[in-house]
Amino acid sequence: MTSIYLIEGPVGAGKSTHARRLASEVRGVHMALDEWFARIYSPDRPAADVVPWYLARKDRLIDLLWAHAVKVAAADASPILELGLIQRQARMDFYDRASREGAAIRVQLLDAPPDVRWERVQRRNETRGETFSMVVSRQVFDVASAMWEPPDEDEIREHGIEVLAQR
Repeated sequence: MTSIYLIEGPVGAGKSTHARRLASEVRGVHMALDEWFARIYSPDRPAADVVPWYLARKDRLIDLLWAHAVKVAAADASPILELGLIQRQARMDFYDRASREGAAIRVQLLDAPPDVRWERVQRRNETRGETFSMVVSRQVFDVASAMWEPPDEDEIREHGIEVLAQR
């Protein structure tokens, strides 16, 4: 089975752009949580209590994307997952799952300064190009950015994270 890529970084770091390029280079299949989430769940989004609603669905969708990634890897294509695991514990859970299931993962990390990331998000909101899944407001950007827990040196070393140059 081929390796499963996990592309990580904060909102606007260039993950989707990188994942799309990588997919064309390695015979890969890009699977972005935001894209799947927007298509499957957005029509049912409640007007209030969005966070618990979102978190329950995110966990189920990550399970589905993982199962799909394992099948893609077994078919000798490279799954490229973009899951938005912005907190350390979520990444640790992912690493544990991959280890339990004997899956080889390659983690790639992208980042950029907050002003660059916000500029990219604004442009994506306006142009609604290839990497657009949903509008990201300044409030959502700020909350997600504040929640971002970048991998520390131990996580990078232990999981062989490839730190890509800031884009």
